[in-house]
Amino acid sequence: MFRVTIRGKFKGLDEAGREAVLAASGAAYTEAGTFTHDEGVTAFTFRCQVPAEPDDGEDEAALGAMAALEAHGHPHEILKLAVTDMRDIKVRRRRR
Repeated sequence: MFRVTIRGKFKGLDEAGREAVLAASGAAYTEAGTFTHDEGVTAFTFRCQVPAEPDDGEDEAALGAMAALEAHGHPHEILKLAVTDMRDIKVRRRRR
C-alpha cells in the first residue's frame, strides 16, 4: 500500500468544481482521494491511498494517485508530490 500526497493549486475552478472539492474534503487517505484546501479553495493537498502489487514502486504509485486526482476533473497544477511505501513502515510495539 502506498500513501501519496499531492500539493497543488487549482486553475480556473468554477463554482460547481468548488462545491465538488468541498464535498470531497477530508484528511484521510482513500483510494478515491480527499482534499484539504485553503479558505479560498485555490491551493490544495490531495491525499490518496494506492494499492501495491509486489513489484510496484513509487513511480506506479505516483501515476495511480495522479489518475485519481485527474478523475475528479478539476483543472490544477501539481507543485509537489510525495510517496510513502507503507510496506516499509515498521511498527514498534511497546513491551509491558
